[in-house]
Amino acid sequence: MKIKRIEHVAIAVGDMDAFKRMLEGTFGLSMEYEQTSDRSTLAMYPVAQTYIEVIQGKSVSAGTGRWAAEKGPGMHHLCFEVEDLKGALAELRANHVGLLDEQPRPGHGGAMIAFVDPRFTGGVLIELVQSGTSGAH
Repeated sequence: MKIKRIEHVAIAVGDMDAFKRMLEGTFGLSMEYEQTSDRSTLAMYPVAQTYIEVIQGKSVSAGTGRWAAEKGPGMHHLCFEVEDLKGALAELRANHVGLLDEQPRPGHGGAMIAFVDPRFTGGVLIELVQSGTSGAH
């Protein structure tokens, strides 16, 4: 698989507005866009050729919301941009690496994403992304 770059580092938070104010006020970062789904809200902050993704779950009973409530704010996952997401998933399967997403699914900014099972990556949640032609960064 060809990894092109670290696409983003995701930080799970319990208070999105406070974390955004810190990034903007302390570090002078500017948010590129914000996106809301039925499960979470995320904000993307460009830093050189990568992004900081700030993510807040909509509920503390599931997903990112539960993770942040249990562990506090912190790094949630690392995202690698790949040239060929379907090919990367096939390669991982061939190498007996577990996947949380067997097939690519829609993700942030119009890109396609898939997550690798952290039991196969030293406990770190890894997301793979393939940017699309629809304007994904």
